[in-house]
Amino acid sequence: MEEIKRCMREIRRILDKTVGLMDITGLIVACTDPALEGGEDPSVRAVLMSEDVFASTSEKTYLRLVVGEQTQYIAFIVGTDATSHTYLELVAQWIKTALKDRNSDTERATFIKNILLENELPGDIPLKAREFKIPYSLDRIVFLVRVTRNDGPESLDVLQNIFPDSKTHHTFAMDEETIVLVMEVEGDFSDFVSEKSKTIQDNLNAESMTRVNIGIGMPAQTLKDVAKSYREAMLALRVGNIFENEKCVMRYDKLGLGRLIYQLPPTLCNMFLDEVFAQGAYEALDSETLLTISKFFENNLNGSETSRKLFVHRNTLVYRLDKVQKITGLDLRSFDDAVLFKLASMVRTYLEKQEKNNRPNKNSW
Repeated sequence: MEEIKRCMREIRRILDKTVGLMDITGLIVACTDPALEGGEDPSVRAVLMSEDVFASTSEKTYLRLVVGEQTQYIAFIVGTDATSHTYLELVAQWIKTALKDRNSDTERATFIKNILLENELPGDIPLKAREFKIPYSLDRIVFLVRVTRNDGPESLDVLQNIFPDSKTHHTFAMDEETIVLVMEVEGDFSDFVSEKSKTIQDNLNAESMTRVNIGIGMPAQTLKDVAKSYREAMLALRVGNIFENEKCVMRYDKLGLGRLIYQLPPTLCNMFLDEVFAQGAYEALDSETLLTISKFFENNLNGSETSRKLFVHRNTLVYRLDKVQKITGLDLRSFDDAVLFKLASMVRTYLEKQEKNNRPNKNSW
């Protein structure tokens, strides 16, 4: 069905006529006018009873799409003139060809999706890969692209045009907000990841102004192992959303301490925080002080550079750091204390995010 809707979106760009497709019950399943989708056409019975594949009413022309000896769909166009008749015939052939060509691609995408979700038996994967003519032993990597639900279909179209399906590249939707790209690693891993991530961002941002998040796993040497790369890409999105929310690209191999903290049980995290910060100490730090701490870490504990970035006198920075030491007992100019504070603040961020995710929705029943 997604392939049919993709055809309709392409037709909408080309024709200024309303064209649609309905099933044999009269339900309009796809249309160049989205407002008509889900509605019913009362003329379906007369069209099906017609001996000719073409039929018409006072407003529309219909064409039955027959596969074998059965009618699967009925294409229609608003208009009854000869031009509309020709357009409808061309559209019907386009849809039938697209469905036929995409049938094997859909089966291949389903096979890859089942591998990622670990719904395929490991022993069956090499056999099915040979059947679909997909190389089994090949360095592959999984990209997860997270977009808004409204932008999902258009984003999938864009990425499938940039990275069309082949024996080594697979692009498909995992759900309404997540697009999966399983790609062969070409050349240096870091350069490849940077290049493809930029290509994905640039093209999707050109289509819409919404935020795009990309999670990237590690290379998998066999087709069976891409499930691990998929899990890593998922983890990269989750951890990145907690600790590096300002970043759009999250790589599994660049998660650092965030990956370690994410795997710790909340009970242990709370015990650690109680040991580092006295009760209410962290909450006593105002927003200006927290910004100063953040910039101090960003500049590798370099006081002069931090002062310059904050546009404050060095004595002002010293005063603020002394204030932090007085409240928390940690001197951020000391490497050990700075590491302890950084780790504790990340743990605190993690716990706050977990609490927010576990909080029940007040609007739900």
